[in-house]
Amino acid sequence: MPAKQVRELLVAKPGDGRFRLIEIDPDTTPGLKGKHRAKTDLARHRDSLFKLQERLYAERKRALLVVLQAMDTGGKDGTVTHVIGNMNPQAVLISSFKAPTPEEKGHGFLWRIRKRLPEKGNIGIFNRSHYEDVLVARVHNLAPPDVIERRYEKINAFERKLTRSGTRVVKLMLHISYDEQRQRLIDRLKNPDKHWKFSEHDIDERGYWDDYQSAYSTAISRCSTDWAPWFVIPADDKDYRNWAVASILIETLEEMNPQYPRPKLDVPRLIKRLKA
Repeated sequence: MPAKQVRELLVAKPGDGRFRLIEIDPDTTPGLKGKHRAKTDLARHRDSLFKLQERLYAERKRALLVVLQAMDTGGKDGTVTHVIGNMNPQAVLISSFKAPTPEEKGHGFLWRIRKRLPEKGNIGIFNRSHYEDVLVARVHNLAPPDVIERRYEKINAFERKLTRSGTRVVKLMLHISYDEQRQRLIDRLKNPDKHWKFSEHDIDERGYWDDYQSAYSTAISRCSTDWAPWFVIPADDKDYRNWAVASILIETLEEMNPQYPRPKLDVPRLIKRLKA
């Protein structure tokens, strides 16, 4: 199925106001005809992504910002490895946002985000993002409700300004089930090479699962806009997750349609010089 259809299948329609994450089955594969095709198609997608990225970098008039959000073990790192990892690293900036530092706390919540925005021609990847300030803050009561309400408005205004300045924003929520998260955490514990990725805090956070589902639903409802829509990726199947993310990025870049610049070169003269 063409990438554009995949994007339409997974978009959280802007302005709906009734989005509920619980209504989306994390184990479905919308748009994919047979799970065995995911890996085969992904190999072709990687080639397409590389070529489209090269055009964006050569044009240097616009940028692409990809926002990745998910529950713990949702696949943010895996997506970066298997989808983004095949792009030219020279034109990709990957940023991970954890708990704010004392310096960052001294500024508005978007201050550290603005510092990591991609330059024209580049692709920026946010592994977690400014949405932590309306997700974690809401679940753990780190900010008053009226402050969080204003943050939704500030996020929408911020993203609209980005798009008007030439940065396309693609927001991807990698949606896994409660049971799938349990199994992934168990798999980490059973594999000594994965122990470095395990934190007992991850188990503590599972106790807030329903609160996070509600917080995500609200954030997506409030901040899926015409200029920066949210896409919800069923992510229990890792191959489908990678396929869907690659499809959405390809369709977005094809819509942007970056072009190679056409500098005026006296080709015969330059070839003559090289042969001299």
